[in-house]
Amino acid sequence: MFISINKPKGFTSHDVVNLVRKASGIRKVGHAGTLDPLATGVLVVAVGREFTKQISKIVEKEKEYVATVYLGETSTTDDEEGEKIVISNIQLPTIDEINKVLKEFVGKISQTPPIYSAVKIKGKEAYKYARKGQKVEMRPREVNIKNIEVLDYDFPTLKIKVTTGPGVYIRSLARDIGEKLKTGAYLSDLQRTRVGKYTIESSVEISNLEDYIQSLN
Repeated sequence: MFISINKPKGFTSHDVVNLVRKASGIRKVGHAGTLDPLATGVLVVAVGREFTKQISKIVEKEKEYVATVYLGETSTTDDEEGEKIVISNIQLPTIDEINKVLKEFVGKISQTPPIYSAVKIKGKEAYKYARKGQKVEMRPREVNIKNIEVLDYDFPTLKIKVTTGPGVYIRSLARDIGEKLKTGAYLSDLQRTRVGKYTIESSVEISNLEDYIQSLN
């Protein structure tokens, strides 16, 4: 079976997988698309060999996010967790300037993943090199961003809704938006609200997970 779970902040995707294993008694469990520990929202979990074989089909589905971008600073991890550098002497962008820049990121674009990511380099995740202070060269790749909508803007915070194809890093998008605006930026908050047909409204809360799984048996 597939279970759509509302991942809380502070949990890794693997933490959620372990909770499902414990609650279901089934060892063969996997997730369809990692959410960073600081991110929340829809994490689709496959339970049982029949369903883990189909994970790649879920990963390829359209996704929606609500992201808060913090302007005026950069982060070594492109999110709230990293060391911040304040960008001085910036000109505060207008909403019209922001909308113009956002349009440049809609469609098929070249995007470089964050160095603190699970992208494999020589068989090892990039973040493992980065945490050791080793230089990591991330190669850009083509991704598809289908739509970006401004939900709220009050400098330094910009809240956007993003609809994407597979493989898009919202941390990279936040970083690149900051570069285009010449303000610097990082991702300060992220909620994944949809993966294919699985929505945040239909997702199971962690606190109800054990009871939900037991009800299916």
